[in-house]
Amino acid sequence: MTAQTFDPRALRDAFGAFPTGVTVVTTRDAGGKPIGFTANSFTSVSLDPPLLLVCLAKTSRNYATMTGTGHFAVNVLSESQKDVSNTFARPVEDRFAAVDWQSGESGCPVFSNVAAFFECAMHEVVEAGDHVVLVGRVTSFGNSGLNGLGYARGGYFTPTLAARAVSAASEGNIEFAAVLEQHGDILLVGDDRSLDLPSCEISDGNPTEVLADYLEELTGLPVTIGFLYSVYEDKTDGRQHIVYRAIAGEGTAKAGRFFPSSRIDPTAARSKATADIIRRFALESSIGNFGVYFGNETEGRVHSNAMKETRR
Repeated sequence: MTAQTFDPRALRDAFGAFPTGVTVVTTRDAGGKPIGFTANSFTSVSLDPPLLLVCLAKTSRNYATMTGTGHFAVNVLSESQKDVSNTFARPVEDRFAAVDWQSGESGCPVFSNVAAFFECAMHEVVEAGDHVVLVGRVTSFGNSGLNGLGYARGGYFTPTLAARAVSAASEGNIEFAAVLEQHGDILLVGDDRSLDLPSCEISDGNPTEVLADYLEELTGLPVTIGFLYSVYEDKTDGRQHIVYRAIAGEGTAKAGRFFPSSRIDPTAARSKATADIIRRFALESSIGNFGVYFGNETEGRVHSNAMKETRR
C-alpha cells in the first residue's frame, strides 16, 4: 500500500500493532478547573534535560487549553485502572469525580494508585500534521512500582493476567487454541455437526509463535496472535486449555471455514466449552467489550478488558 492509497483505518490499525502504556494527561484551565484526557501516544525523550512528550489531536476539545498551559501532568495508569482510562476517553461531564486525585506541586491533578506520574513545565509545542507534540520538562515525578496498563490493537492487556495464564498451564496436558478472526468472522474446523476452534498441543518453544505457525500452516493465511481470551481446565478431557484471539490476513482458508459468530448454532459445537466461547465472542463483539476467562469448562469468571479506543 503506497502513501497515495493509504486507508486511514488500515494505517491506524497498523500503528496499533505497537504495544504502549496508557496515560491520562491533566492540567487546569484558565479558571482553575481540572481537565484531562486519555492518551497512549506518550514517550520519554531525554534524561538531561529530563523531557517527555505526548501527542494531542488538533480536533481535541482540550486543544486550546493544553497548548496554552504552562504545566501539565502525565499519569501512567496501573493495570487495575482500565475504568479510569475509559472515563477519561469519553465525554463524561465530571471525569474527576470518578477518580481519587490531588493537586501536584504545579497544581495539575495527580491520580492515586498510578504506576508513575510526571509533572511537567511546557517546554515546546511542535506542529505535527493533524496533531501537535507537547514536549514537557519534568519538574517532579513518582514511581509506585505497580505494573502499568498495556494497550495494543485496540485492547488492554495486563502483565498479571498473562502471568496467571502461565501459572494455570504449568501442570498437566495443555492444548492451545485460537479464536481466529477475519473481518469479524471466526474460523471453525470440523463438520457441521462437530465444529471446533483450531487447536494444537505445544510441548516446547514459544507458545504464541508455535500457535501462529500452526494456524498459518492450517489456513495458508498470515496470522497475528493477539491477547489471551480464555484459560480453563476441562475435567472431561483432563487438559488445561489456553485460547488466544488471533487475526487472519486476507484470503480463503485452505482448511476450516470462517463463520459469522452471531450465526453459529452453538449446538453444532464439539463441546460445551467451545459453544460457550462462541456465544461469549458473539456477545462481546456486539458490544465491543472483551475479557479474559479463567475457570473450568462449567464455571469461572471473565476479567473484563474494555476495547474502547483511547481518544485525545
